[in-house]
Amino acid sequence: MFRPRPRVVSLAEKLQILYRDEHIVVIEKPPGLLVHRSEIDRHETRFAIQILRNQIGQHVWPAHRLDRGTSGVLLFGLSREIAGRLGRQFEAGTVDKRYWAIVRGHPSPEGSIDHPLSRQRDPYEFQGEQSSQEAQSALTHFRKLAEIELPVAVDRYPGSRYALLELLPITGRRHQLRRHLKHLAHPIIGDSTYGKGQHNRYFAEHLDCHRLLLACTQMNFDHPVSGQRLEIKAPVSGEFAAILARFGWPPEAD
Repeated sequence: MFRPRPRVVSLAEKLQILYRDEHIVVIEKPPGLLVHRSEIDRHETRFAIQILRNQIGQHVWPAHRLDRGTSGVLLFGLSREIAGRLGRQFEAGTVDKRYWAIVRGHPSPEGSIDHPLSRQRDPYEFQGEQSSQEAQSALTHFRKLAEIELPVAVDRYPGSRYALLELLPITGRRHQLRRHLKHLAHPIIGDSTYGKGQHNRYFAEHLDCHRLLLACTQMNFDHPVSGQRLEIKAPVSGEFAAILARFGWPPEAD
């Protein structure tokens, strides 16, 4: 089974700060880093919250979360109250999020995935008798930015097709983008849970790419104090950027 290569976080590592004022701080989360302590990996000792707290010398509270393998824009409040205000924007659906993903196959030029998703809970999350198990509505818009066909028989076909997608999630269900792309039969490369092992291994062994190729590249939200609409961008970097360059794909959206 394909497993992403663990990312070693140096004690001296600093996170890239994309925006900061007296109320909020926005970083670019690297792939492989948990946002906070989790039952996902009880042995992990480094988290974005801890690294950022040490880096800026004050406590931070995450307003949302990104999967461990996902990189990109991650928003924190510098007080619990501010984080709560930001979190309510996510709950209300007023935060605009843009992601990039590299997927198997050639999807349509654009479209929408309107597919309900069953609720996923953490193993330690309390589930009372009234907890609903019904599927929740979930909507993702997508646009194809680039595509390529490699003369390599990774699966059962003589060639292997891949595409770069821009993803705009309208709802915020857990693992929504990864599950929606699987539902579309175009799973994200590097996804060990919902993806295709043959293609994940090909990228790891032949293209030196060991990560989930999903990144939050832009987030627009209202400043929790001033009300100003902020637009924060984080172009892809590292192994993701290397794949774009190798395939001759654009480093930024038009």
